[in-house]
Amino acid sequence: MDDTKIDAYLARIGARRPSAATPDTLRELHERHLNAVPFENLAIHLGEPISLAADALHDKIVRRRRGGFCYELNGAFALLLRALGFDVSLLAAKVYRDDGTLGPPFDHLALRVDCGESWLVDVGFGRHTRHPLRLASDAPQRDPEGVFRVADAPDGDSDVYAGDKPVYRLEPRPRELRDFGPTCWWQSTSPESHFTRSVTCSLPTASGRVTLSGNRLVETIDGERKETTLASNAEILATYQSRFGIHLDQVPRVDT
Repeated sequence: MDDTKIDAYLARIGARRPSAATPDTLRELHERHLNAVPFENLAIHLGEPISLAADALHDKIVRRRRGGFCYELNGAFALLLRALGFDVSLLAAKVYRDDGTLGPPFDHLALRVDCGESWLVDVGFGRHTRHPLRLASDAPQRDPEGVFRVADAPDGDSDVYAGDKPVYRLEPRPRELRDFGPTCWWQSTSPESHFTRSVTCSLPTASGRVTLSGNRLVETIDGERKETTLASNAEILATYQSRFGIHLDQVPRVDT
């Protein structure tokens, strides 16, 4: 990533170029990325290809001002952090299902950033932490999104908890972005993937979160949930623009 692309990426998330790769800088970049770049799966329902190539990620997230899901968001953020001098490793994770069982390997991509100590960085899980988590501590860690914890799991893995609920299990082995390609393809094409079964676009806000799913706009404000049904395609497209900064020519639709 050259200086022009670095500056464009930083402008996309409203950040200045840091003078040093420090924990405070990492924390600020993490939060600014979450606040600016939506978690969304619109490409799947617009018939757009999903590529994990570096140029394609930069084009989508920075030039076209879109979002993505974990492989894209954390993949692109890793490229930016490395260009800024951070030591970044890509980690595979298995996501816990609602019934408490684990999903498949490479179900999720998260980052380990070694900067003074090891940090778990994740801007690609939807509602999750606003700030990086200490990987080496099993103590509860307070975050604007709640209390989180990283605990030892079998085989050298780590379980990430939100409150008392396990969220995903991290493997310690560093991976390459291309390792996630097959699962990214499955997530974006299989009828068994939850990403193919619904449309979502979501961002945190100062008081909660805003999510657009189909024609349903859901806002959480200070813990209270408000749902609005949008009446037309024009209103849906205008909401993507006004609430998420995403310009679309057509409404994403789930194939039935």
